[in-house]
Amino acid sequence: MVSAGPADAEPPPSAWAPLRFAAYRSLWLALLGANIGTWMQTVGAQWLLVNDANASTLVALVQTASNLPILLLALPAGALADTFDRRHLLIYVQCFIVAVGVALTLLTATGHMPPALLLTLTFAFGVGQALTLPAWAAVIPDLVPRTHLQSAAALGSISVNAARSVGPAIAGVLIAQTGAAVVFALNTITFVLFALTLWRWRPGTSRAVEVPERFTAALRAGGRYVRHSPIVRRLLLRSVLFLVPGSALWALLPLIANKRLGLGSGGYGVLLAALGVGAIAGGLVLPLVRTYLPPNRFLLATGLVYGVVLLVVGVVRNEAIVLVVLVAAGLAWVTVLSNVNAEIQLFLPGWVRARGLAVYQVVFAGGQAIGALIWGIVADAVGLVVTHVAAAILMTAGALTVRLWPLPDMRAVERDPATYWPDLRLAHEPDPSVGPVVVIVSYTVRPEHREEFVTAMEQVRASRQRTGAVRWGLFREGESADRLVEVYQLPTWDEHLRQHGGRLTADDRAAEARAYALADGQPAVRHLLPAHADP
Repeated sequence: MVSAGPADAEPPPSAWAPLRFAAYRSLWLALLGANIGTWMQTVGAQWLLVNDANASTLVALVQTASNLPILLLALPAGALADTFDRRHLLIYVQCFIVAVGVALTLLTATGHMPPALLLTLTFAFGVGQALTLPAWAAVIPDLVPRTHLQSAAALGSISVNAARSVGPAIAGVLIAQTGAAVVFALNTITFVLFALTLWRWRPGTSRAVEVPERFTAALRAGGRYVRHSPIVRRLLLRSVLFLVPGSALWALLPLIANKRLGLGSGGYGVLLAALGVGAIAGGLVLPLVRTYLPPNRFLLATGLVYGVVLLVVGVVRNEAIVLVVLVAAGLAWVTVLSNVNAEIQLFLPGWVRARGLAVYQVVFAGGQAIGALIWGIVADAVGLVVTHVAAAILMTAGALTVRLWPLPDMRAVERDPATYWPDLRLAHEPDPSVGPVVVIVSYTVRPEHREEFVTAMEQVRASRQRTGAVRWGLFREGESADRLVEVYQLPTWDEHLRQHGGRLTADDRAAEARAYALADGQPAVRHLLPAHADP
């Protein structure tokens, strides 16, 4: 059944509440300017190519060059953001983007900007954006309290959609008056301001670690965490169930405007503006709506609304009606995805937050890209009307699965580090790179408690594997009637040290406590190291 949530839950803060925090406010405003500049640059790059012999292909490649780095680099970028100080990483990346912007501006102003070079620099700019996204998403919980994360996610959507509405309009005016080089220069300035704002920000606590994780080890650890976290997988599933059918609207809207409504480029711009207005409104009303609708009923309602919009857009040929439902579509799109994004931020512990959010960004970008491709092929085969009806049915079916795969309730989840394991006492201190390492934990469990203990240890297994274990097993000792032995393997001693030093949370501690309560006495722990490890 759909969870109704506690009736006495406190209402969430308003959409603007995070702006009361000075650090978040200044960074959000600076990022809004950078988002506007990014859309200005996209229009400027496309305008430089409109008179080329292969204009249709080249203009489309501008979007490809901008977005492809997100799919290619999101996971490595997440690993970097979890390995190094995020503020420093963001500053260095913005400096790289500024360097790309300077090159783009100077070469365009001097007339040395062939299409191949323009696309190359656009791709380089996209690389900077791909490196920025996970790190920025991961610092938001450090800027605002947990109770404000829903509103902060909504403000992020407002920033993106406001920039999408304002940036192209500003760029169009400037290109007509002064040329694309000025647009590129202004975009570069916005990232200079973002870098300066990041430099002026002084976090209360530093994330710098004494020994950063190795890059490849960090990538594997992030993948393990997502793979062994049912909550993260559930949130990603809910995203896919919404994104794939929902992408039909964005992918086919130009054809709806031209072939179904008989509109030109100006009319298509009006349809996009309606989506933008709805998206901004969605960010503003999200906290209010969540006050009256628990998360799963909210997800069900928005999915059904979006399904109706897909049906209306595909069947109705009245421009006014389509404009009205597109506002509702923009509202539903932002509220659903902002909600899921905030839930992921709430759940992920700090040590793996950027990597988990990077996986979400890959799902977000990939879901739209794959969905757009599928719906484009379907529309070519069966037409726009049938395609939109099919997308509406799929969206409705996906929304109804909220009863089968509901969103977890994150309000009481505690994700702060919990360092509760006893200090290690070994005969010698291994090198962190030594591995593999096997940990053996022996329990004394009475026969009448064995079945319940084995069930409780499933949560312990998930905890071990999320935080570093690559293999895990629970065995009965053949020589004893009441001995159970847990065995798990880690790739290196460093991974086990990180389990001791901050990867575990209060939820992990509670899972262990439930299992240990069924055993007699304290478990005995042994660590097995490779025989060739230096003493």
